[in-house]
Amino acid sequence: MADLTIGDIAPDFELPRDGGGTVSLKAFSGKPVVLYFYPKDDTEACTKEAISFTGLLADFEKAGAPVIGVSPDSVKKHDKFAKKHSLSIILAADEDTSLANLYGVWKEKSMYGRTYMGVERTTFLIGTDGRIARIWPKVKVAGHAEAVLESLKAL
Repeated sequence: MADLTIGDIAPDFELPRDGGGTVSLKAFSGKPVVLYFYPKDDTEACTKEAISFTGLLADFEKAGAPVIGVSPDSVKKHDKFAKKHSLSIILAADEDTSLANLYGVWKEKSMYGRTYMGVERTTFLIGTDGRIARIWPKVKVAGHAEAVLESLKAL
């Protein structure tokens, strides 16, 4: 899939989520949505990012936006991750990476000289009109949740 750009309609999805049930984009129709993709539950950067978003969740909710974290991990892993770190954001399980592919964040990566496919840490801010308002590719975690919140408030 070609990479999505600002102004594109955000592709809808329905995925299993932590705590049971599913989460879909259309369930939040007419609201802004923070959709962030991360590589793996319970790794250092991913944990920091999830804790940062959870810490600011009240501010995101005040601005009307749910925060949805997506990784290829299973619901069972998400439940364990959420419980361990007291996370209150939504965690969606994209085990077949279909959503990561749809959003163009399933990429070839390399570490220690070997290449592999994985999620490139990316955040999408989706506006009330269902269009992508902002994209943060190759996210650096420090200060990221705050930057997303500022952009959300500016919508």
